[in-house]
Amino acid sequence: MPRRYGRRVAQPTLRVTSVSISAPDPRELAAFYSRLLGWPVTATEPPRDGCPPEDGWAQIRPPEGAAGPTLNFEYESGYLPPVWPSVAGEQQAQTHLDIAVDELEAAVAWARQAGATLAEFQPQDDVRVMLDPVGHPFCLFLAG
Repeated sequence: MPRRYGRRVAQPTLRVTSVSISAPDPRELAAFYSRLLGWPVTATEPPRDGCPPEDGWAQIRPPEGAAGPTLNFEYESGYLPPVWPSVAGEQQAQTHLDIAVDELEAAVAWARQAGATLAEFQPQDDVRVMLDPVGHPFCLFLAG
């Protein structure tokens, strides 16, 4: 256990402003979440010199008056989609988005139209686990 030296420091103000998501093609994944959430793509970066055409970065932000963090999409050359549900020894989901909805089945239909798929395994009746086009799970749940 590490030893602490010196006097106690007061906690500074810390704010989570964004979530970064690994992707094999960040601009394509940003376009999917832009369709799904209705948030604009606010920034993109092209591939770096000498990198494959999928390399780059993209960002979406909630529109004025909407709540939520900025979503950043970063190129991952060795990207492996997570396995849902988790399986020991397989690629694990490191994070997922929880998205509140008013009507669950309507939200599932919308997500499918945007390019998501319904996960085979559904652990709860009032939540739907969806998979984005590159396999990240995200959850739609009834608000309230």
